Amino acid sequence: MRRRLINSTLAVVLVVIAVFGVSLVIVETRTITSSAQDRIESEALRLVGIVEANILERKPIDAQALAEQLDAGRYARVQVPGRVSVEVGERIPDSVIRGSARGEQGELVVVEESRSTVTREVGRTLAVVGAVALLAVVAAVLLAVRQANRLASPLTDLAETAERLGSGDPRPRHKRYGVPELDRVADVLDSSAERIARMLTAERRLAADASHQLRTPLTALSMRLEEITVTEDLETVREEATIALTQVERLTDVVERLLTNSRDPRTGSAVPFDLDEVVKQQVEEWRPAYRSAGRAIVRSGKTGMRAVGTPGAVSQVLATLVENALMHGGGTVALRTRVIGNQAVLEVTDEGPGVPPDLGNRIFERAISGRNSTGIGLAVARDLAEADGGRLELLQTQPPVFALFLSMTTPEAPVEAEQTVR
Repeated sequence: MRRRLINSTLAVVLVVIAVFGVSLVIVETRTITSSAQDRIESEALRLVGIVEANILERKPIDAQALAEQLDAGRYARVQVPGRVSVEVGERIPDSVIRGSARGEQGELVVVEESRSTVTREVGRTLAVVGAVALLAVVAAVLLAVRQANRLASPLTDLAETAERLGSGDPRPRHKRYGVPELDRVADVLDSSAERIARMLTAERRLAADASHQLRTPLTALSMRLEEITVTEDLETVREEATIALTQVERLTDVVERLLTNSRDPRTGSAVPFDLDEVVKQQVEEWRPAYRSAGRAIVRSGKTGMRAVGTPGAVSQVLATLVENALMHGGGTVALRTRVIGNQAVLEVTDEGPGVPPDLGNRIFERAISGRNSTGIGLAVARDLAEADGGRLELLQTQPPVFALFLSMTTPEAPVEAEQTVR
């Protein structure tokens, strides 16, 4: 591209020089020739005046005196009627420019000058025009190189940016070149890079979230399936199969919710549901794990509440809190439901050391963990809660109290009496 720009610019300059240079040379040649002719004729008129004065004074025509009046390199011939012609200077053997003048007494003066004088002056003019043309060509080449670099270098940068995007490096360069068209292309590439970066981040986040959220439920599901394979009690098989199907449905809801959040976090699928059923389900699923650890999980608070949300997502949020309490907490884990205004609040607490004070609400940020874990679970749980209009908060650090706030269908739904289930 650089070569094409330089060649095209140089071609334009050469055409301009050829057109205007030739025209200038022709005009200058004619001007110089015309000027030389005018000088010769003026010289002839001046000599005629001298000759005429000598005739009127009846003096002989002095060739020496006329030679002093004649410019060097010129030849003059004076013809007076009835007298011998007088020649001044040496004859010019080559081509000449000739001028003549006739006086009132019939005298004729012819002045000649070599045409080489005009040729030399035209040559000097051609040299000046050639020098100017050469300077113009040099300046055009320098300008073409500068312009080519100004246009070709940004295109090379843009090509490298596009290549980086194609190789999976979506970092925008935010580099501009002062050329509107190129800057527009750079804007589009930077916007594309940012979109690709967001898409890659969303995909990686989805993969990490799905891996983290499905790990424990799939383990529990596989354990139940193993129990089905080793038992011969048909009733136990049916019970375990029913629980396994429920877990599969919940996992399906979680996957759909994660996919929805990865595309548009504002898109929700909240519906009214029985909060007691979700709490009961989680208590039953996690009770064996807590018994194996020598700990207890209990529930208390108001019952009969109908909240608004995605049951599978709420179950997954609650499962994350219960799993964190099992892995990082201590003592009895308590699930308590209560009402604040028109919101249903589900609290999860344990008797462990709690959340380090320096973390606070940062515990919900990705890659933030106080117990050497991945730091993904609570971040995903908060995203799932917020996707349906709820929120997940850390009300207290020591002992830890996590609270899930959900909208209620009717404020009057909860039963005033509290119960505790172990």
